[in-house]
Amino acid sequence: MNALIYSFWAMLNEMSPYLLLGFAVAGVLHAFVPTRVYSKHLAGNGWGAIIKAAALGVPLPLCSCGVLPTAVSLRNNGASRASATSFLIATPQTGVDSIAATYSLLGLGFAIIRPVAALVTALLGGRMVAAVEHDTNDEAKHEGGCSGSCCGDEVANGLAGKLLESLKYGFVSMMKSIGKWLVIGLVVAALITVLVPDDFFARYAQYPLLNMFIVLAISVPMYVCATGSIPIALSLLLKGLSPGAAFVLLMAGPAANFASVLVVRRSFGGRATWAYLASIVGGAVAFGLIIDYLLPAEWFVPALTGYAAQCHHCASWFNIACSIVLVVLLVYSAIDSVMKSKSIKINNMTKEYRIKGMMCVHCQTNVQKGLSMLEGVTRVEVDLAKGIAYVDGEVPADVVVAKIRELGYECEG
Repeated sequence: MNALIYSFWAMLNEMSPYLLLGFAVAGVLHAFVPTRVYSKHLAGNGWGAIIKAAALGVPLPLCSCGVLPTAVSLRNNGASRASATSFLIATPQTGVDSIAATYSLLGLGFAIIRPVAALVTALLGGRMVAAVEHDTNDEAKHEGGCSGSCCGDEVANGLAGKLLESLKYGFVSMMKSIGKWLVIGLVVAALITVLVPDDFFARYAQYPLLNMFIVLAISVPMYVCATGSIPIALSLLLKGLSPGAAFVLLMAGPAANFASVLVVRRSFGGRATWAYLASIVGGAVAFGLIIDYLLPAEWFVPALTGYAAQCHHCASWFNIACSIVLVVLLVYSAIDSVMKSKSIKINNMTKEYRIKGMMCVHCQTNVQKGLSMLEGVTRVEVDLAKGIAYVDGEVPADVVVAKIRELGYECEG
């Protein structure tokens, strides 16, 4: 148990300063960049829209569940299948928070290659979708402009209001969004570090491609956010997994899971789904092979050596202070979520809708804002933990269900 706690605390100390920095930057992006910007430039199947979508998606700190309703909303508000797919691939693989955390644990090499690979695979996926799907009616279909939830996320006016919103979003909303998955990732990494023999993956070091496909078979079905995958990748590296195979986990794990595949299948079509999966898997393996066979091995040694040699007595006071702040924020967000769940008021006029696919605060906010825009709705409360939306007002149930499905979720009225 002591070894497990030590391993968890050591990784937390390394990540916490960079995570806090990433959350701060995420809040600034949210508060100062209007969300309608993301849909304004993403219409059309050309390279321009696809490049813009990928470039916008790389720094955004959205996980693979949070990006789903965002991508569907972009699609509903004028973005082509190609650009929406490019955005959908690039966004969950990276983010300002995960790039900073990647540098803290895995070093500069991984931190540079990760956003580059996300950008390249997103461009590849977008072009593949453009080749197999022809959105000739996109412009006509969405002539009405932005009317969905993606444009309903505006923040307060004025510098003070935006700064307050950036702090609230970065250190409260973002913490609720990925906090649970970050803790799960750290716990899994600590368990791997303690329980898996040191030479486990080293036995198969001569088969890096086999290791990559094993990692793919594990990471693609499961859900893991970009930040939560970092400590898991590090612990596997310390057990002998090749850097290229670890990189496959970093890229494929956050970008593809069963939920995202189902949503893409329903919203974008079958051919787009296959192009989406092929670009993620092919891009992850291709960059993994580049890391293992073409890039200098020493690029990945310093971060690992430094981490292995580290002890909890050597952690700086600054890192410890950042870890304490991060833990306090995580505890606060958990308590706040529980309290808000208990404070939801239900009356005889309230209708309940069970929603499948909500996994983070982005999903919760997206559903609440989307349903609030329906004519006749007077109140909407969304319980993320239970996966239930409570709706008051004179609105037909089938209209509510249709709206929920339009946002990218499954619903049981």
